[in-house]
Amino acid sequence: MITPIILCGGSGTRLWPRSRVVKPKPFLPLVGDQTLFEATLARCADRHVFAAPVVVTGRGHLDHVAAQSSGIAGLQIIVEPAAKNTAPAIALAAARLPADAIMLVCPSDHHISDEAAFARAAQAAAKLASEDWMVAFGIEAKRPETGFGYILRGEEITDVDAGGHRIEKFVEKPDRARAEQFLADGGYSWNGGIFAFRAGAFLDELARHRPEMARAVQLAIAEGTADGAQFRPDAAAFGAIKPDSVDYAIMENTQHAAVVAADMGWSDIGNWEALRDARAGKANAAGNIVEGTGELIDCSNVMVDSDGPRVSVIGLDDVVVVVDGNEVLVVSAAGAQQVGKLTGAKSQ
Repeated sequence: MITPIILCGGSGTRLWPRSRVVKPKPFLPLVGDQTLFEATLARCADRHVFAAPVVVTGRGHLDHVAAQSSGIAGLQIIVEPAAKNTAPAIALAAARLPADAIMLVCPSDHHISDEAAFARAAQAAAKLASEDWMVAFGIEAKRPETGFGYILRGEEITDVDAGGHRIEKFVEKPDRARAEQFLADGGYSWNGGIFAFRAGAFLDELARHRPEMARAVQLAIAEGTADGAQFRPDAAAFGAIKPDSVDYAIMENTQHAAVVAADMGWSDIGNWEALRDARAGKANAAGNIVEGTGELIDCSNVMVDSDGPRVSVIGLDDVVVVVDGNEVLVVSAAGAQQVGKLTGAKSQ
């Protein structure tokens, strides 16, 4: 059985004004009728494959998590006292599980259109994790993307029948020229932030590479309190942890880093351009998408997303227009990465 570890946090500034600190993108129905968080839970609903999930979230998101996961038998919620990045969040979950539990770490704010492919990749990753490999999903690179980190695939792992490879190296977000070269080389995939570990092996690696974090997590668990399905780690012990990502703390240090290929219609919905692309099934012949009320004339690849006012657009290409209450955003697809820098997004 695979235990899904659902990481649920973030401020959602890059999808402002629809996404706000009080209700960021995991809890919004951005692609389809389900929220991204609900869709993440639904992908792991087959109890022949997946155990009941563990959700790691902050106090500010607890009400949303509880409301949108209501009725899921056996679900556990770990309430982080503070945001410390992904390594401590995963460590909290690992420390609450049996050592032989296989963890599948899933961000709660991604979109995956091919759920069957996701399940196949999860089962392949679980096989490797059961042999103490630290496993990343390598998302098939479809374009020379500069907004993602990359994984270079190494030699095949032949002693586990899972189609996995050693990870040769991780690469930070490249410039356009390097991204194009990665695509041409063919040995690179996107690092989508989905991982599989055996809980005990993860904690052993953490103790080896981040011993202070490992000790603080164990203390936070030992001094924590349980209330039904919710567990609250000790705030003082957890607060002493230096924030760190699982990529830096574990994956780039371990001698057992592995990757499984995953071509599953993945998107991190990281900005308005990415959301427009994820909604491509709703586009007309010119690539235009209208959510709410709008009229487009002589436009191509324009998305309108309005919660009320009628939006009219004439003669524009590659533009997104968003209306949320009294906030209006107009951004080119090329400028979508900069939305989080807006004063409104920072002060939401």
